[in-house]
Amino acid sequence: MRQVKIERNTFETKIKLSLNLDTQEPVDIQTGVGFFDHMLTLFARQGRMYLVVKADGDLHVVRQHTVED
Repeated sequence: MRQVKIERNTFETKIKLSLNLDTQEPVDIQTGVGFFDHMLTLFARQGRMYLVVKADGDLHVVRQHTVED
């Protein structure tokens, strides 16, 4: 199967991502950045892939750190 689980922790963010290109559900995106959540959800649903993203970032400073990481 074509799948991956990644965890990335930096000073600004903590991110967990699971991706499976051979399965459609679930799609669960929680980054705290509304437009970014929306775009990742559309990307996963249109691509018919399993994508789960949980991100905790320093949104009080700048949303860019979460999106970059």
